[in-house]
Amino acid sequence: MLPTDASPTGASSIDARALLAEPPMLCVSIHDVAPATWEECARLARAMRRDADIRLTWLVVPRYHGRASDEHAERAMRAGLDSALARGDELALHGYTHLDTGDQAASLGQRFLRGVYTRSEGEFAALAAAEARERIALGLEWFRQRDWPVSGFVPPAWLLGEDSWRVLPEFAFSYTTTFARFHLLRQGRSVFAPSLVYTARNRTGRALSPLAASAAALCMARAPLMRLSLHPPDVRHPHLIAHAQRLVERMLATREAVTKAECARRLLALPGTTA
Repeated sequence: MLPTDASPTGASSIDARALLAEPPMLCVSIHDVAPATWEECARLARAMRRDADIRLTWLVVPRYHGRASDEHAERAMRAGLDSALARGDELALHGYTHLDTGDQAASLGQRFLRGVYTRSEGEFAALAAAEARERIALGLEWFRQRDWPVSGFVPPAWLLGEDSWRVLPEFAFSYTTTFARFHLLRQGRSVFAPSLVYTARNRTGRALSPLAASAAALCMARAPLMRLSLHPPDVRHPHLIAHAQRLVERMLATREAVTKAECARRLLALPGTTA
């Protein structure tokens, strides 16, 4: 999915010249982590670590599609994510249900983006502030019950409505990411870093998205930060996984794989990004 990007009013970009003084970074994230998707997410992680034991960011959805968790699947996921944390990975809050239940969009473009292009998965695209606040609080409590640390929030389908943007600074998140940018929330600054992503749900997307990812990777080859975002359906298509493995192998030749939380810490250390 390639939704249009959004950012809060008044946000500023981090000076690219400062970023060039730092080692280039790669953030690999696994989206839509939940008991129902755990097996595929674990396979994605193993595939990405085929050639190097890189650190990953797991984007976890507490109540994926509003369904209660199967007890066996929940135990398997918890054990797997506990192990991931122990090896240095990061867990980030990825919405609460991953379903867009907000009011119907007024414009045709927004109706297409929210209802067709992202298949009504953009949970925070149109929530009122009170609802956004409640869902984030529920998600954080779910993390607390499992003794999992969390420093980042990534909205499903990378969509954040204006009210959700206003609510995010009320919480102790250090960062969020939209499709095109990595945002330091408390500093109101961001860096341009479009995510490389695959479209696995149809034949055309499976054919064209690797080409698009390769082209984007080439264009961003000198960028200080590159992001690769993987989704559970990707693992069902060996040619997509093989392509992702080749991308990671090439990127690791010139950059360091870090979690998003570590990326945020490094960005905060740059001149002019402190609160």
